[in-house]
Amino acid sequence: MDGAVAAPPLPDPGSSAQEAVQVCTEAHLRKEGRWSGQVHGRDVVVFHHQGGSYCMDRICHHAGGPLQDGDIEDIAGHACIVCPWHKIKITLATGESLYRAIDPATIKQRPPRTRWTSKGVKQRMHTAEIRDGNVYVTLSNNEQKVDSDYYYSEEYKKLVSSSKRGTT
Repeated sequence: MDGAVAAPPLPDPGSSAQEAVQVCTEAHLRKEGRWSGQVHGRDVVVFHHQGGSYCMDRICHHAGGPLQDGDIEDIAGHACIVCPWHKIKITLATGESLYRAIDPATIKQRPPRTRWTSKGVKQRMHTAEIRDGNVYVTLSNNEQKVDSDYYYSEEYKKLVSSSKRGTT
């Protein structure tokens, strides 16, 4: 597994879901540039980019794409993961979704000017910390809902369950 550590899929009954979980070694993260897996039953991805470590939900908020397979690009001065399915751009630092908006002042120009604009935080961010040569992830305890939370909702679980049974 080259430095990867299997994270426990579910918390121990006596532990808090907010406990840090060791997910891989720092050497592994630096070499691979990313790690993905489950922490306390939640699919997450950790990215190492330009000396920083960033952790977010692995499933893209837009349509469930696999963020661990995306490329990291600089978008208007922000390091972003680009979802491989629909090219959604999500900042590594904040989880904001960025898009190109038309500058209203140039609406009559052809073509009008565009600028990168935030749709707000759409991707759940978690904490990635490097200690003693290992990478630890602590899940977010922020109760404010973001779009990527949908993939962990009862509504989504029911949808997946019914589709596996062949019903809608």
